[in-house]
This record gives sequence, structure tokens and C-alpha cells, in this order.
Amino acid sequence: MFLEIITPDKKVYSGEVESVKLPGAEGSFGILKNHAPIIATLKKGIVKITDSKKVVENFEINGGVVEVLNNKIIILAEA
Repeated sequence: MFLEIITPDKKVYSGEVESVKLPGAEGSFGILKNHAPIIATLKKGIVKITDSKKVVENFEINGGVVEVLNNKIIILAEA
């Protein structure tokens, strides 16, 4: 899967990932390969990314929106 995290100032992350855990407005949820298409709002919290080499990175956001479509994830985040 390909992930991009974009803030109003810059692109924070861009690359291939294995999984993403997000702080959804209705509760946290994860995204794996071949996830169904979704658009969801995000609350303040941590975005946990596991890349294709099993390296885990965390990004703190103050809310935003995520779109998942055809194994591409775009997070528009308030940093």
C-alpha cells in the first residue's frame, strides 16, 4: 500500500507501508492491504505506521481526514 500524510505546510510522509493505525473520530481503526474504500474523519492522536521493512513510526496529528482507495491512503492532517 502507498501512504501519504499531508499537512497544510508540507508532505510529512510518503512511501510503501504494511499497516496503518489511525485515531478515528468514532474510535481507532487499522488499515491493511486491500482495505475497502473509506473516507473518515480523524481526531487528535497518534498515527502508527508499520512500513514494508517492519519499522514502526508514529506521527502525532491534531485531527484530519483519511481516504483509502485502491491500496492508496491519503491523510490530510492538522499538525
